[in-house]
Amino acid sequence: MVRYIYQRAEWPNFQWDKEIISHELAAVRHRQGRLLGRMESLGFDFRSEALLQTLTEDVLKSSEIEGENLDREQVRSSIARRLGMDIGALAPVDRDVEGVVEMMLDATRHYADPLTAERLFAWHAALFPTGRNGMSRILVGEWRDDRTGPMQVVSGPVGREKVHYEAPSASSVPAEMQVFLDWCNAGQALDPVLKAAIAHLWFVTLHPFEDGNGRMARAIGDLILARSEQTDQRFYSLSAQIRQERKEYYAILEATQKGDMDITPWLRWFLGALDRAFDRAELVLGKVIQKARFWDTLVGQSINDRQCLMLNRLLDGFEGKLTSSKWAKLAKTSPDTALRDINDLVERGVLDKEAAGGRSTSYVLVLP
Repeated sequence: MVRYIYQRAEWPNFQWDKEIISHELAAVRHRQGRLLGRMESLGFDFRSEALLQTLTEDVLKSSEIEGENLDREQVRSSIARRLGMDIGALAPVDRDVEGVVEMMLDATRHYADPLTAERLFAWHAALFPTGRNGMSRILVGEWRDDRTGPMQVVSGPVGREKVHYEAPSASSVPAEMQVFLDWCNAGQALDPVLKAAIAHLWFVTLHPFEDGNGRMARAIGDLILARSEQTDQRFYSLSAQIRQERKEYYAILEATQKGDMDITPWLRWFLGALDRAFDRAELVLGKVIQKARFWDTLVGQSINDRQCLMLNRLLDGFEGKLTSSKWAKLAKTSPDTALRDINDLVERGVLDKEAAGGRSTSYVLVLP
């Protein structure tokens, strides 16, 4: 009995409604071009800041989809160092963060290079530098095997698990992946945006590694999207949009993997998510411009390194309330020095006290 798409005789000859998809693809391509045009018209500093914010969000959200929460400052520092960006003091970075950043930057900055098994093995090794996923040892830098049983996507408590999907047998993976890689690297008439959508679906359907398949599928999608734009500059994050729509993402993925070779619904969802990712990019652009205007108001004023660090943290989206104790901890200074820094900025109208006083006094940024 045929349960999954890869068991069909036509696999992997995907089909779709060309009239529907061509119309929606044209709209997405138009927005993609407009966004890139706007970003290219910005000054170098604006563009660099937008790039750093987008790449940081991409790494964070792609990991969050898999239930892994990385430290934002570590991710930001790792990307800035690798791209030669000056953002002041860089945070120490864990190996697992470095690995995710390494994979993502290799995918987007070397998009023109062929996608090979060796390249995927290197990505996988970067994702799991200790050879473990949590407490479990996994196969790293090689295709999965079936030593622990078939590869399944499962949810639910132990004893009442629900199997959403079962991947092809491990013995078929090398040959299946060679077909996939040849297709990825071949010159085709297929629009690269559609190719990115199909590559994402195809890769997660094969599930060639013991773990990390979702993050690698999104990296492959980003690589092909970069080919569609012929630039390594990333100003939108599809991973962030997928994270926001995670429930819908898994639902359409499961339905497609259990369906026939007509993947029109999957392509429509992918194009829609990409379009909504462009909306998020417009918000990032707005924040970058707001940040630049904020610093313009302080030109000529004396701002020490601690104040500069903390103001940038607030501008980049500080989580929770800013208190003098948090300032002291993050700026690595004494409580008295932290309070002097804060009071100085309050007197200049850069920060404002929130209503609650006493030991719980918190502060907010005054934006132009």
